[in-house]
Amino acid sequence: MLSLPGVKCKCSRKGPKIRFSNVRKLEVKPRYPFCVEEMIIVTLWTKVRGEQQHCLNPKRQNTVRLLKWYRVWKEKGR
Repeated sequence: MLSLPGVKCKCSRKGPKIRFSNVRKLEVKPRYPFCVEEMIIVTLWTKVRGEQQHCLNPKRQNTVRLLKWYRVWKEKGR
């Protein structure tokens, strides 16, 4: 594995379980040489905490469902 000085994988910690209704934005970043897996960054909004970003584990079933749901949701133009 290649190690670049001063460069870290943005998703070193994995985010919490999320509600689909709180999702504002979903980004899928490709796997970089300094990361073990692709980065899935979700931006959530709640009344209590405001806007927060979390990294999700791409291997979890809940993340796979979220990605599928988000693609369908975007295709409908929402």
